[in-house]
Amino acid sequence: MAKQKALTQWSIEDSAELYGIRNWGAGYFDVTSDGDVAVHPFGSGSNVAVSIPELIRGLKERGLDLPVLLRIENILDSQISTLHESFRKAIANLGFKGEYRGIFPIKVNQQQQVLEEIANFGSRYHHGLEVGSKAELIAAISQMRDYEACLVCNGYKDEEFIDLGLHAMRMGFNCIFVLEMPWELSSILSRAEQLGVDPQIGVRVKLAAKGSGHWAESGGERSSFGLSLSQIMDVVDTLRSMDKLHCLKLLHYHLGSQIPNIRDIRTAVQEASRVYAELVAEGAAMGYIDLGGGLAVDYDGSHTNYVSSRNYTLDEYCTDIVEAVMTTLDARGMPHPHIITESGRATVAYYSALLFNILDVSTVEDGRIPSEMPADLPEPIKNLFEAHRSLSLRNVQECYNDALYYRDETRRMFLDGRVSLRERTLCDNLFWGIIKGVAALKDQLKHIPKDMEEIDVALADIYYANFSVFQSLPDAWAIDQLFPIMPVHRLNELPSRQAIISDITCDSDGKIDQFIDPQGKKRVLDLHPMNNGDDYYLGAFLVGAYQETLGDLHNLFGDTNVVSVRVYPDGSYEFVREIQGDTVAELLEYVEYEPRRIMEDLRSLAEQAVRSGRISPAERFSILQAFELGLRGYTYFES
Repeated sequence: MAKQKALTQWSIEDSAELYGIRNWGAGYFDVTSDGDVAVHPFGSGSNVAVSIPELIRGLKERGLDLPVLLRIENILDSQISTLHESFRKAIANLGFKGEYRGIFPIKVNQQQQVLEEIANFGSRYHHGLEVGSKAELIAAISQMRDYEACLVCNGYKDEEFIDLGLHAMRMGFNCIFVLEMPWELSSILSRAEQLGVDPQIGVRVKLAAKGSGHWAESGGERSSFGLSLSQIMDVVDTLRSMDKLHCLKLLHYHLGSQIPNIRDIRTAVQEASRVYAELVAEGAAMGYIDLGGGLAVDYDGSHTNYVSSRNYTLDEYCTDIVEAVMTTLDARGMPHPHIITESGRATVAYYSALLFNILDVSTVEDGRIPSEMPADLPEPIKNLFEAHRSLSLRNVQECYNDALYYRDETRRMFLDGRVSLRERTLCDNLFWGIIKGVAALKDQLKHIPKDMEEIDVALADIYYANFSVFQSLPDAWAIDQLFPIMPVHRLNELPSRQAIISDITCDSDGKIDQFIDPQGKKRVLDLHPMNNGDDYYLGAFLVGAYQETLGDLHNLFGDTNVVSVRVYPDGSYEFVREIQGDTVAELLEYVEYEPRRIMEDLRSLAEQAVRSGRISPAERFSILQAFELGLRGYTYFES
């Protein structure tokens, strides 16, 4: 698109369309008349907006370097409100008698700031938490203030885990143990008897229904966790024999983290509702049906059942769920349960954006090509020279094939010593000159040959970005998850360069070369040329789910700086929290080095250098000062 507009006036509308910001932004992000990306923290229905470049300037004035993870607290609040209000609307329209009780699965984002905000704001909706380990359970209990909200315990549970949950019940919390494995039942009942507590028990069922996408294997009859129908009936029989059937309160299943197709969601709800009804018929108390996660985020804005999108609205999602549960239970004349969903991804994805600066750019060089063919050139280079001189629309395919063939011939001759380094350099310059010419002409062809489709990728610039893919966008590396990435300023200018993004880890996998596109994905991103000396800022959006806790320490790049911003209805805003990113010393401690011991070793080595005459005592002092400063420094590039 950017190429096609090259000869016309570029506008912010063109940028908005090119980067799809109004499709994936869910009303939270847009482009200002000045060409900046702005955050609309209260959604598209509000005129309140804050410029991201303005926030970056504020960060730098406060002494914080990029990269930084920007959290907009209002968006988190808005997502919780929107989810509950959509369910309330569906419940009211359909005459459903139960309530909606959302919960947030801590594994999606375990950061204290996130949980605190969800627990505080969510309390008005009785929005609860889901945990899968002892550490998560303790964190959840410490943040919860609402005794009506559900605290759902999944995962493997040893006696200590069970005791912690039972103690939470004794403190008044609505804690429910979900059986993942059959043997957990006896442990829960035994510990509950010891502590004098009647436990609340749920069962996780392995449904026949499965989703699609990256996390399809989370569901289905062969999923890792949960009970078969036979095992669930054994639980019912055991509880009945012990006069504890009143403790069975909840049915749970999990279809997957990102379900793009509403049909898969509806099918699973229908099957789970039938199982729920049968448990009620068996005499179980029940009361809750927990549909797990699955509410997808439309990362690419295509509104399709593509893996990075979804083909349904939130209202459709809520209505289909409520209707499926209601229809099944009404047919049996049974009371309606409270509906729980564990919508983690959709709750936190929009609320965080990774902001980073570009450090450098590598381009395919316009090498020097002489106007006349030098004498005594090897034959393949002569042929390349002729292809370069004769390239036209009429012979573009032939010249392209010749360029590939004669370049490879020259390389073989170089290995054999029959081509000099200077001649090899001329070959490369001629080859890339031809390829650039082919790229300029191919779009005029009626049908672009398949082998020419990737030329733009081969010619793409490499923009070196100040962040680590492995630390801040691990899903982009591990499972090819697409995140919206775009410049956050200069959007009233034509983005005339096509690029891929490389991080600073010096790892060949530390790059992003797949980007969102209305047709699914594209291999290059349209960016602006670097202005000498001027900062150029990009943002990766919708990164709040999983990316903050999955990151690793590749090349010992640690957590980035984190800033939380709250925007007020009058448009003013406040930097409510700032968390300094990891220092070099902290990263070294993670991998079992002791910074104090490191400095002792460095002092010893520096003293040896003094004794051997390599440095002076004064130089020793300045060198050690530099190392001490380095240990206190940010792990990323500092300007």
